[in-house]
Amino acid sequence: MSTTVQMPAGVGNKVLAGLSYLGILCLVPLVLNRDNNYVRFHARQGVILWMWEVLAIYSLVLPGLGRIFFGISGLLCLAFSVIGLVSVYLGRAWKLPLIGDWAESI
Repeated sequence: MSTTVQMPAGVGNKVLAGLSYLGILCLVPLVLNRDNNYVRFHARQGVILWMWEVLAIYSLVLPGLGRIFFGISGLLCLAFSVIGLVSVYLGRAWKLPLIGDWAESI
């Protein structure tokens, strides 16, 4: 199921959507602007990304594999955050690989 999400006019929407990819700040767009589909799209992806980051931090408790998982997850989360921020800058709504489908379900 493919839906088109259009960005409404205004710099405020871009700023809120951009906050979605900056760690725990992903919760700000969900609270402040939950009726805007564009901002909600990016906020959902940001929440999944943030949960992955928290899981990666908790994986450091595991000996050996935890550090490897944390390193790989850190790089992937950084890359996805940059891709998300570029998407917001361009005014697009790109589904991020691996997390885009999960984000639609919340």
